[in-house]
Amino acid sequence: MNYQYPLDETWSTEEIVDVINFFQMVEKAYESGVNRDDLLITYTKFKQIVPSKSEEKKLCGTFEKSSGYSPYRTVKKARELERDSKLRM
Repeated sequence: MNYQYPLDETWSTEEIVDVINFFQMVEKAYESGVNRDDLLITYTKFKQIVPSKSEEKKLCGTFEKSSGYSPYRTVKKARELERDSKLRM
């Protein structure tokens, strides 16, 4: 991993941990696969911290540009799968 997670310095430590957990789940979806429900739970926590669609697009775009992993496509695919499915990008 040769990139940094896009973070906001105004977030609390707990919020930073939740945002990092979401980005790590996206990474795992590409690298080894994750449980669909676990990914969507971390996305829900992420959205509580980043409710603005424009801010979400900015953060996810920055993450995708630096890592090559698309949070948007990952969440979209997860929503198309059935419960308890394994998600692999």
